[in-house]
Amino acid sequence: MTSKHFVNDPTVLVTTALKAVPYTNPSLELDNANKIIYRKSAPKQVAVVSGGGAGHEPSFVGLVGDGILRAAVSGTIFSSPSVKQIYNCVSKRVAPNSGVLLIVMNYTGDVLHFGLATEKAKAQALNVEMIVVGDDVGVGREKSGKVGRRGIAGTVLVHKITGALAATGASLDECAQLAKLVSSNLVSMGSSLAHVHVPGTGMGESEVGLKFEEIELGMGIHNEQGSTRMGIPELPTLIDMMLKQLLDKNDSDRNYLDPKENSQGWVLMINNLGGVSPLELGGVTAEVLKQLDRQWEINPKRVYSGTFMTSLNGNGFSMSLLRTVETGLGMTMIDLLDAPHETTGWNSAIRAETWDGKNAKESSPESDDEDILQPSELKMDINKFSKTLSAGLEKLIEAEAMITKYDSIVGDGDCGIGLRRGAEAVIDFISKGGVTDDTISTIIRLADVVEENMDGTSGALYSIFLNALVKALRDAREKEATFSTWTTAALTAMAGLGRYTPAQPGDRTLVDALHPWLVTLAETKDLKMAAQAAREGAESTKGMRPKLGRTVYVGDIGKVPDPGAIGIAVFAEGLAGL
Repeated sequence: MTSKHFVNDPTVLVTTALKAVPYTNPSLELDNANKIIYRKSAPKQVAVVSGGGAGHEPSFVGLVGDGILRAAVSGTIFSSPSVKQIYNCVSKRVAPNSGVLLIVMNYTGDVLHFGLATEKAKAQALNVEMIVVGDDVGVGREKSGKVGRRGIAGTVLVHKITGALAATGASLDECAQLAKLVSSNLVSMGSSLAHVHVPGTGMGESEVGLKFEEIELGMGIHNEQGSTRMGIPELPTLIDMMLKQLLDKNDSDRNYLDPKENSQGWVLMINNLGGVSPLELGGVTAEVLKQLDRQWEINPKRVYSGTFMTSLNGNGFSMSLLRTVETGLGMTMIDLLDAPHETTGWNSAIRAETWDGKNAKESSPESDDEDILQPSELKMDINKFSKTLSAGLEKLIEAEAMITKYDSIVGDGDCGIGLRRGAEAVIDFISKGGVTDDTISTIIRLADVVEENMDGTSGALYSIFLNALVKALRDAREKEATFSTWTTAALTAMAGLGRYTPAQPGDRTLVDALHPWLVTLAETKDLKMAAQAAREGAESTKGMRPKLGRTVYVGDIGKVPDPGAIGIAVFAEGLAGL
């Protein structure tokens, strides 16, 4: 790992790098405020959109162009873009289109933020679908649990194939189904000699003890720990270990593909994580192909070796294998990989005939982000709503230190801070007269406040819940917001969370407190009894084996409760006046 960089301010680094993209591809435009790279003009076809944290270039902005992506949204380094950025991209930067397909890598923040943007777009009658890609076998089924496989470099193959299909005029459903098909026939794994240093951080803040003489198998693209640390083996031994994790059908924890089942041929991608020399990457590629042929009887129809998805200057590589299968579209996956494109990030320049022969404008004007809110007939008591909500929020602010302490042990330490920031913003909204007797308009504005002020997974979950609550309240078609109106809508909104998180009671998440709270509230109509149920649910997470979130990767959590569940319990107690 090196901590020496030409640009040490991470914010300056991301914004200036984005400015360079239209310079190298004049068909593109930069929305500087929202960190969106998009095509200046395009025919009315399905717009394939992707994105994620910066630091993975050329993914994702380098894949924008004719034949692959219509647009890409960038976050800060290793952090998901905000819902606002994604929504602005979908609603304002990809017209004209016959639908929008979001292709997202399987990381909690990305799935939640892109998912909420999808719901907001659908609420505005936009034709949008989202596909989540998980191709990494570095962490097996048992450890990854309900989180599932992480998304890594194989996602680029999903981008290329789906983008090429969209360019033919295919429907949104056809593009979405093909993206799912490619993803389900894809396996990837990475290996690295060091963890990367994020510009702007101190020495050691990004390092988690990988010694000079060690290598890590299965390391993620955000410095996440992998499956195995060991002394650095000879390259043939390393490749043998990686290919077994990708293809050995006897490894029930990792095997996702049978090498001989339904295959029309294979595609190999060797991806540079950023710091491997082309010379060394060539040696890796040759060894992989030799072993695929001799040990697995696989002779890929296409071989891509280069830099497709990095982890800053990571001194490592990943390999991806795609089993090509029948698409049912009159075009093969190979045809779509060979289809023409105009991007800087897909660096394969070899014509199909050759393979067969073998066997800026800197920025665009700011746009008005304000949506026009339609008034509703559902009315509520302003004073009662404001007083009750404020009591819960003030209790949450008081508990910030405790929640932060818990999250520092089992997470990344930002849960309490995020909850306090969101609570303070909502209290400010209330104090400035933001609450009106129009229930639906008020909750819509509250959802926007939460979305703007709460970072991380909790912020995304609360925002999704509030937007789902709006829909449930609107669907109720009532004129007075009674206790029963709120509880029924809240239960419906909680069910809506299931579209973006598989969390259930017993998974050690905020749902362990949210579910008993809302169910008890609906059954008893008693705030205090419901708050007690929420507290019991939160306390039950002590020592509970985590199945979702970053705690999955933490070794010993001891008797620390889930911070998000504690936040729900504290809020419920505040509402109840406890």
